[in-house]
Amino acid sequence: MKEQSIQERLSALSDPENAAFVAKLIPNVPAKSILGGRTPALRALAKELDLECAGVQDFLHTLPHSLFEENQLHAFLISRIRDFDACAAAVRAFLPYIDNWATCDQLSPAVFRRKAELLLPDLRRWLQSDAEYTVRFAVGMLMQHFLDERFRPEYPEWVCAVNPEAYYVCMEQAWYFATALAKQPECILPYFTERRLPGRVHKKAIQKAIESRRIPDHTKEYLRTLR
Repeated sequence: MKEQSIQERLSALSDPENAAFVAKLIPNVPAKSILGGRTPALRALAKELDLECAGVQDFLHTLPHSLFEENQLHAFLISRIRDFDACAAAVRAFLPYIDNWATCDQLSPAVFRRKAELLLPDLRRWLQSDAEYTVRFAVGMLMQHFLDERFRPEYPEWVCAVNPEAYYVCMEQAWYFATALAKQPECILPYFTERRLPGRVHKKAIQKAIESRRIPDHTKEYLRTLR
């Protein structure tokens, strides 16, 4: 399948009403680049496409894309790559071109769940990037794959050390610490009580934790005193 054919299939999914809605959610992306293709339809298209097809490979290697839906499809296609090394290489190539939180958060390769430890050198490097969505992606991967049996006390230290100046990095840091508090309370609570987190991350993390169903009520009450 040629790249133009992919673009035609994306155009067929356009929905002006949904495009207007999406444009409000990602205001930093030009509205004219949003067709309004819905996420389930884009996921379905990614499943239909043969990753080994020359046209699909051309699509994955032609960056940057001009449409939001192209970026979404790109994220879904990468997420289906089963070989860890090939998937990691595709992520490294794509990350510099991610320009919004939605595409960043849709990029969630299944193979990373099985071999997450192999990702750690990349995560450390990505956390030090100047690119907002590269950092957000790294924090997201630490939240998805390293808060349960793979958890180590140094991982929240990595996240805490990130500069939260970029809005979407700050929001992801807050989400990370709220989630980490639910899963690793003994290790994470001191980040709140000792105010180790940057100011607005601290406040937003408390807000998210209080809204979480996974945080006990007595902990929520205590967090309210730490605002």
